[in-house]
Amino acid sequence: MSTLIGRKIGMTGMFNEQGVYVPCTLIETGPCTVVQVKTDDSDGYTALQLGYGSGKDRNVNKPLGGHLSKAGVATPKLLREVRTFDVANYKVGDVISVGDVFTVGDKVKVVSTSKGRGFQGVMKRHHFGGVGMQTHGQSDRQRAPGSIGGSSYPSRVFPGTRMAGRMGGEQTTVRNLQIVGVLPEKNVLIVKGSIPGAPNSIVEVVRMPKA
Repeated sequence: MSTLIGRKIGMTGMFNEQGVYVPCTLIETGPCTVVQVKTDDSDGYTALQLGYGSGKDRNVNKPLGGHLSKAGVATPKLLREVRTFDVANYKVGDVISVGDVFTVGDKVKVVSTSKGRGFQGVMKRHHFGGVGMQTHGQSDRQRAPGSIGGSSYPSRVFPGTRMAGRMGGEQTTVRNLQIVGVLPEKNVLIVKGSIPGAPNSIVEVVRMPKA
């Protein structure tokens, strides 16, 4: 497996060889710079620390500034550690592009943060159907959650009861998405289907092992 950091550009669509319209998502994936190589001898595990995007030096504190200066790389927008590469093939300063990792037909999983929806009721958050019987005296109960079971027994609400609350803004993973196009000159992946998050949100694209 291999992982690159990118950002969601937005939705589009394309026609396949059978003339069927396929909705797709454009993901700007990489290029990512290797900032640190972690090995079993030095760190107890293997991983690559990747930098994505272009950041501003004034936003970097002294410890991170020293870390980047030692690596001899420009200030990235964000750093992310991934454990899906064979670290023996990389060294500090290497640049990993989308064409180095992904090809058309690969299956990937995408990790992102879903859109925040704020405080929502049970119908939107948990897909409750409402109380029904709207013409029989239900003047203000159509979207209410109904009973939550807190009568004399058990005299409490069980943890995990589906109720209103904050919705969205959580890490979400979508698996088994197929790559239908790669644009190396623009560092863009075209993925069949949709992925979580708003446009310009940061995503991780992980290439799944082939069966």
